[in-house]
Amino acid sequence: MLPAPDYKRLLPELELVEMPLGWTMSESGDHVNFLHFPTSGIVSLIYDLEDGSSSEIALVGNEGMVGISIFMGGESMPSSTEVQSSGNAYRLSRKIMKREFALGGQLQHVALLYTQALISQTSQTAVCNQHHSLDQQLCRWLLMSMDRLHDDELVITQELLANLLGVRRVSVTQTLGQLQKDGLIALTRGHITVVNRPKVEQRVCECYAVVKKEYERLLPSA
Repeated sequence: MLPAPDYKRLLPELELVEMPLGWTMSESGDHVNFLHFPTSGIVSLIYDLEDGSSSEIALVGNEGMVGISIFMGGESMPSSTEVQSSGNAYRLSRKIMKREFALGGQLQHVALLYTQALISQTSQTAVCNQHHSLDQQLCRWLLMSMDRLHDDELVITQELLANLLGVRRVSVTQTLGQLQKDGLIALTRGHITVVNRPKVEQRVCECYAVVKKEYERLLPSA
């Protein structure tokens, strides 16, 4: 989405790094040193509570970036970032990103548009978790993950999924079991395969479409 001269100037500064499953890229309150642009995999933005419970507030794939506090001025975020699905990313140092952002060019424009899209996702996730059934929340999570991985098969344990959604594991097990019984997914150990996406889209709440449309509106060529 950048003009050729801007991209050419940034290219030598980008470093390809691996994002292993379970890697905590930053903790709550950390001074973030790199902006990451995932090319594959998924990173979860997670909010941890004092009692040890947690909940995913947003997820980022190859449509976005991780580390927006670098250019938003706050220097840190109250959420942590953890790799939910392994992949790769290009990283850009804090120093270079702040320099480029200060130029006020296309990178600044795209970064702010993405931040607005991310805010819409976090807001909609909060509403969804409060007002919609676990069945609908799971369908939303499955579709959003598939969109970012470009794959029908998701590698994730039910325990991790329960932690991301902030619910009990037994509730996730029961709900996934019902989705499998209804022919939407197939379950194997540590894997969830969506076998009928149209049915999942029929079952999901409106939150998925709201967020998807906002990303497409703000980042049409991402």
